[in-house]
Amino acid sequence: MAFQLSPGVLVTEKDLTNVVPAVSSSAAAFCGDFIWGPVNQVELVTSENELVKKFGKPIFSNSVDWFSAANFLGYGNNLQVVRAVGEGALNATSNGNGIFIPNEETYTVANANGDNGEGVFAGKYPGVLANGLRIEMADSNTFSGWDYENLFPSAPGTSDFAQTVNSVDDELHIVIIDTAGLISGVKDSVLEKFAYVSKASNARNSDGSSNYYKNVLNSQSKLVWWLDHPTGMGNWGSQAFNTEFDVLSFRESDTLDGGTNEAPSTGDVTTGYSLFKNKDLYDVSLIITGGHDVVVQQYCIDDIALDRLDCVVFVSPPVESVLNNASEAAADVVTYRKNNLNRDTSYAVMDSGWKVQYDRYNDAYVNIPLNPDTAGLCARTDRTNDAWWSPAGLNRGQIKNVVRLLWSPNQTERDELYKNGVNPVVTFPGQGNVLYGDRTLLSKPSAFDRINVRRLFIVLEKAIATAAKYQLFEFNDVFTRSQFRSLVEPFLRDVRGRRGIYDFRVVCDETNNTGEVIDRNEFVADIYIKPAKSINFIYLNFIATRTSVSFEEVGA
Repeated sequence: MAFQLSPGVLVTEKDLTNVVPAVSSSAAAFCGDFIWGPVNQVELVTSENELVKKFGKPIFSNSVDWFSAANFLGYGNNLQVVRAVGEGALNATSNGNGIFIPNEETYTVANANGDNGEGVFAGKYPGVLANGLRIEMADSNTFSGWDYENLFPSAPGTSDFAQTVNSVDDELHIVIIDTAGLISGVKDSVLEKFAYVSKASNARNSDGSSNYYKNVLNSQSKLVWWLDHPTGMGNWGSQAFNTEFDVLSFRESDTLDGGTNEAPSTGDVTTGYSLFKNKDLYDVSLIITGGHDVVVQQYCIDDIALDRLDCVVFVSPPVESVLNNASEAAADVVTYRKNNLNRDTSYAVMDSGWKVQYDRYNDAYVNIPLNPDTAGLCARTDRTNDAWWSPAGLNRGQIKNVVRLLWSPNQTERDELYKNGVNPVVTFPGQGNVLYGDRTLLSKPSAFDRINVRRLFIVLEKAIATAAKYQLFEFNDVFTRSQFRSLVEPFLRDVRGRRGIYDFRVVCDETNNTGEVIDRNEFVADIYIKPAKSINFIYLNFIATRTSVSFEEVGA
């Protein structure tokens, strides 16, 4: 507060209403093989319908990855998805040669200025889905008699914007047709149309937005990128100012071809997952590995979870361990966990196998790993209870979309799995398919060998760390330390009231903020937590007594 040099009233405000914020614990991340959508770019998906819209329907070759994403969305509604592709994947182009434009960032750097030699348009994303898309454009000279004339209220001509700068013939109508029916399922259906767009690069709508046809297509079309102007249209793309824009002698018609799919390699998948290393950009708490191999699983544990320390990785054994292998499945799963995966951490969770489910898109039965369901159970438990409740058991551990489990371990096999940190998924007749364990991959006896405790601490650490950022650059004095305690203690009391912890203590005073600590410009708070424990073992003692025994005496 500044010193006043003469009498007066100085009014200031101080905000002491800060609280520990709520943090997300249900957001999941997945990278996989899809037939459509941007590559190496994180996309938020909230439902299975949105997954279809953004990344296409499943095909035989990518059913494991597709249903890994879809199965999580059966429980939660926040999945950050990255599409990975192989080196041979290409976007369809007007000249049919194909070009690789993985995402908008690449397009902006390499393709947005035109003159690519690949024709006028390209498919928005790599893959065969854009093959057969036809883009037709008509202007004032070619509109009459156009097959799609009835889709527009009038012919293109001169826009209001062009008239104000003494230009003419700047308007276009554009349609995109699915000639092969790969996207819509109906051949020759119109997928998109754009009316009264302009050939002028500086054209504006009444609301100030760009009406330049290149910009409109690139920002609004979900199907194509602009690559170049049609041949002979030399002044398209120039600014409208005393300009008579070239008109088409014939309607422009471009059919895309040359788009290809290629399955991603292990390296392609890990590159996709690497985007999630940046926890400042992507707030995720659950990492799904689907049916990916052990290299991807280890990468997600070592380079994402153990680097971020605010998320848990979910893995399953390979399908070969449990497919037609009932007699050796337990041994093979344990061997995979100990010798192949070979990780000892509370930031990873492993289940016992795979399930058979129905693929309604292709009328087939497919084998899908269970780790997306395990992650989904955590997300659903967040919604119905809290992150610190166990996702397992008959109350909260019901697995969805199961025709049958490839392997349902019996009691002896469950004993073997559980002592090695593998959570069994079991079929109980009349009770469904249930996650029947809540262990992490931490082998050391500890509170952190349980999913609910690990996730409890992730929530506490993330929330309190977020609140603690507002103490940066304040003075390390009694007032600041007291303010921090008054911030954290109500939050922990609330968690205790919601059965997440048994008790807590916050120490933030001169005992741990000594003169040496203060001189190093540091601030220390010690937060002691007694985490609530889930019941894993129940002992029921039934005692037979003689008829003459009084229960009051026994109870005493």
